[in-house]
Amino acid sequence: MKTLALLLATTVLAAASAAQAATVAIVNARILNPGAAEIANGTVVVRDGKVSAVGANVTAPAGAQVVDAKGGVVTPGFVAVNSMLGAVEVSAVGDDVRITTPDLGAAFDVQYALNPDSTVIPVARLGGITSAVVTPTPEGGQGGAGEHDDSGQDTSGAPASEHAHSLFAGQAAVIQLARGQEMLVKPRVAMVAPFGEAGARVAGGARGANFVLLKEALADVRAYMRNRAAYDRAGYRDLALSRADLEALIPVVEGRMPLVAVANRASDIRAVLKLARDEKLKLVLTGAAEAWRVAPEIAAASVPVILNPVLNRPTSFETLGSTLENAARLEKAGVTVAIEGNSGAHRAHEMRYNAGVASANGMSRQGALAAITINPARIFGVGDRLGSLEPGKDADLVVWSGDPFEPLSRPQLILVRGEAQPLRSRQLDLRDRYLDLKRPMPPGYSY
Repeated sequence: MKTLALLLATTVLAAASAAQAATVAIVNARILNPGAAEIANGTVVVRDGKVSAVGANVTAPAGAQVVDAKGGVVTPGFVAVNSMLGAVEVSAVGDDVRITTPDLGAAFDVQYALNPDSTVIPVARLGGITSAVVTPTPEGGQGGAGEHDDSGQDTSGAPASEHAHSLFAGQAAVIQLARGQEMLVKPRVAMVAPFGEAGARVAGGARGANFVLLKEALADVRAYMRNRAAYDRAGYRDLALSRADLEALIPVVEGRMPLVAVANRASDIRAVLKLARDEKLKLVLTGAAEAWRVAPEIAAASVPVILNPVLNRPTSFETLGSTLENAARLEKAGVTVAIEGNSGAHRAHEMRYNAGVASANGMSRQGALAAITINPARIFGVGDRLGSLEPGKDADLVVWSGDPFEPLSRPQLILVRGEAQPLRSRQLDLRDRYLDLKRPMPPGYSY
């Protein structure tokens, strides 16, 4: 597409402010928008970094830069969930989403370590991802740093007051993946807590301990809210959590911040649903390998579910019910589903393939598209800005060469806040550097 290439070259080289000030009209496009009928031949108008108009009868404004999609597919930019984008480079040498200190839990906030220059981000962007929810990783979760014996039980010998901090992994943040721009969209969008096997480990070895300690922690938060003055003058009883953790949990107990509960087994999910009812918590389920088994209960509670639909074999006793039809069965029951990518950051770009797998196993195509766009945006409180092509929202969109769920389809143009992004990554640069084996190798490769 020569017109696309020309727009990309001129817009990327322009200053960010100039790029956002430009009016761009993408014409002759097949528009796929969650919650709306497909537009076989339509136009998307972008002005000042926002979507200005979308439709079959929309015309390009006078003076607009016109991009001829030539029948290519236009979708909103995808929203990655359970992501480590901007918080990790090489997992083996550490990340910024996991803590092991006994003095901090709920107050841990991922927003302070985000790196917009991460080499992982362009790879994710080439998978159509323009936004992400960066999520703390529970200490007792898969790959956690707790001290365990071969049975998976906690052998640290820590008292209950120390376990209390590990009940909460910290607070998630929403970011956008534009090159060279402030990436933070919204901080403190959710609190993450492990349940099931992971929750048992951080609580001392048993699921029951996890719930008892968590309920005690929430009671301490409410007591702290009622008695701040006494707490400040050291005239109140000892509380299990630090002041920072207590403050961070106030939005959770007030129902303003969702609790993202990591749970897989059907019985664990039921227990978490009951906890949320009893404590009046706003809940989001993640992991959810056996969520399909309790789909009616999840739907009745209006609790959204984040899952990976390609998980179809058990990796532990709590995931015995894994199935490729998990997403489809939840959708049929009326549950709001969000689909994640693989491996947190380095394989986040595979999220669109996962949506395709869900669609191939019974989920509607509209539902699969919504699961990687508007659903995660709404779950984490940014649905007014991201997740769909609607006037007034950020102009985060992708022009695809074909069906975005097909691995051979490629992005032809990526806009984030109306600014065209490079269609390059470190992977592609390395491929091109060493594609011609007749070229002289760097000194380190000469023998």
